[in-house]
Amino acid sequence: MAPDVQLEKEQRMGFFQTILVALVFLPLLMVASHNFLQNFTAAVPRHWCYIPVGDNATTEVTGDQLKIYVPMDGNQEPDRCLRFSTPQWQLLAPNGTSTNATEPCLDGWAYDRSVFNSTIITEWNLVCGQRTLKDFAQSIYMVGVLLGALVLGGLADRLGRRALLLWSLLQMGVMGTSAAFAPNLAAYCAFRFFSGMSTAGVILNGTSLTLEWIPSQFRAMVSTILSCSLTLGQLFLAGLAYAIRDWRQLQLASSVPFFLFFLYSWWIPESAHWLIVNHRPEKALRNLRWVAQINGEKLEGEGISLEVWGTGYTRLWGWMSSPRVLSAWLCPSPSLEKRCDFSTLFSFFHLALDLQRFEGISIFLVQLIFGAVDMPFRMVVAVIANRLGRRLMQAACLVLGGLFILASVPVPQGESRAFGQVSIAFPAALDFTSMQCSPDQTR
Repeated sequence: MAPDVQLEKEQRMGFFQTILVALVFLPLLMVASHNFLQNFTAAVPRHWCYIPVGDNATTEVTGDQLKIYVPMDGNQEPDRCLRFSTPQWQLLAPNGTSTNATEPCLDGWAYDRSVFNSTIITEWNLVCGQRTLKDFAQSIYMVGVLLGALVLGGLADRLGRRALLLWSLLQMGVMGTSAAFAPNLAAYCAFRFFSGMSTAGVILNGTSLTLEWIPSQFRAMVSTILSCSLTLGQLFLAGLAYAIRDWRQLQLASSVPFFLFFLYSWWIPESAHWLIVNHRPEKALRNLRWVAQINGEKLEGEGISLEVWGTGYTRLWGWMSSPRVLSAWLCPSPSLEKRCDFSTLFSFFHLALDLQRFEGISIFLVQLIFGAVDMPFRMVVAVIANRLGRRLMQAACLVLGGLFILASVPVPQGESRAFGQVSIAFPAALDFTSMQCSPDQTR
């Protein structure tokens, strides 16, 4: 049987393909949790200057006496970064007034631990003058994602999707677990950087390897299923963070499963397409036989041989290695894909990585809402895009998402959460259409 016919014949939606989608779905779900993990591990609780009682540095001033030492802000909450230079005992009187002499928090900070037992903010005091270090830690992670996409994505074309997927899973497990035991912020940022690199490797190589084993008529459906893993990952993270309020335990719980993913991913064979493109027909033949047997097509699988392929392999290699086919297979439309991804990620992560801006609502509920509104919009976009085209759907989602974000600017911060919850849906839905970008689909 000719190799081009055999490839498509063995790449049916059989038992192997079903199991493969399920096995890749799970690490993609957990990767989504890592993308938004700092919403909880780096949450900023209410805080104020720590005031020790007398000479006892382990006991702090609390309750009504706190206003003697810490000025109140406009909301009658303790100021986060200042304290009185001297105690204002006159404030205990009903109409007492205070002086304006204040100073920074020289003895550290006290934190409201009613929501989180600990975060990297409370552990390393990343507040007031050090508050920018929180965003720096998240930026380091995103830089790792960028470099991971460039390095691990490029190496996958040389070394294979399976090898880079295995490496990325192992790296995610090791670096994520190490971050849970980081002794200081510098070590934490370093571990998060390498976690970000492996995040890109898992997404790119897991998705590519899966789709290259899926028949062409089912790839759109499988792409939708895999994209839903990123949505469900947000829902899973909301529940996991609600159950685990300590940042080290949450970081550990989000990382340890990758060791299991690494172990069972050894079962996944390398893509036959990649093997043929890289002049390894014997390995491709063995993988096709194995997949055929798993799918219950033993006779056809046993009937495959290099002799049967004959000159068909040469003809298939010549076709698959042509620049036009390789560019369409590996990167359907690079310039379009970059424009789609930049516009999508810029608007999406602007909101999704700072959930505490939605005041007056539980951060766990906000994370749940972000994932919940994502799912139906993906389904709606999938249907509409097939009728109206990806280009029109891309433009509509970007424009509507931008309009809702702009509309929320003049609204008071405590009342703007409804705009944010709706506006996040459009960039999230756009994430799905970006996965479907190709020259013939966007016209």
